[in-house]
Amino acid sequence: MTATVTSQTARATPPVGSVFDESCSARHALELISGKWAMLIISALWQSPMRNADLLRKIGGISQKVLTETLRDLARNGLVIRDDFRAKPLHVEYRLSPLGASLSNALIVLDHWAERNFPELDAARERYDQAHATADEQ
Repeated sequence: MTATVTSQTARATPPVGSVFDESCSARHALELISGKWAMLIISALWQSPMRNADLLRKIGGISQKVLTETLRDLARNGLVIRDDFRAKPLHVEYRLSPLGASLSNALIVLDHWAERNFPELDAARERYDQAHATADEQ
């Protein structure tokens, strides 16, 4: 009886991981979303599905190759869904999965933080570089 209760409890309790443990899959999740391109793609898809060309226009500086690779990786990990409308000419859209949408909520907050605080970050970096350039010259 105890084994049954323990087994049922184990199934009902989701696994708890630690991103500090190198063998934990949670670390892979962080690696997946921590790249700037993945973060920007997920944020770009937050409001509505987009076609490849729309994503290229919206996300300045990303190459077609990197966009394709990142979209494929996000789809493989269940964050993005690729909808192929089987039309000619080719019509493919990308949208967030429910899991991707839950992540986008956190990333939108991070985007807004970066947009609000980049002047302070720029100023701090400039002060640091000036202080260390002076120290290096001595």
